[in-house]
Amino acid sequence: QVQLVESGGASVQDGGSLRLACVLSGHTFDGWKMGWFRQVPGEQRELVGLIFRIGSPKYAGSVQGRFTIIRDNAKNTVYLQMNSLKPEDTAVYYCTAADLSGTDYWGKGTLVTVSS
Repeated sequence: QVQLVESGGASVQDGGSLRLACVLSGHTFDGWKMGWFRQVPGEQRELVGLIFRIGSPKYAGSVQGRFTIIRDNAKNTVYLQMNSLKPEDTAVYYCTAADLSGTDYWGKGTLVTVSS
């Protein structure tokens, strides 16, 4: 059974940094598409970024240049390095994975709060 578990969410000050981690268990994710989404209560979940087996990660315009997605296939882990955080980055961050058949998996999320 595939499971995704996020960690690293915390409360930080405006301009601070955080690194989220997402560990996938139950399967190796080499070749899978991995990504991060975020959601503010009462709003739609929005894409933060995606990373593929090859090629460069893709990011939402709102985080481009501040956030970086890194995948470690040996550890079945994908990271979201977030720098220059802003209050509008406050949200629950979700990790997602898509296997080779296109089936999507989601973690339960980790809360990031950025205060001014």
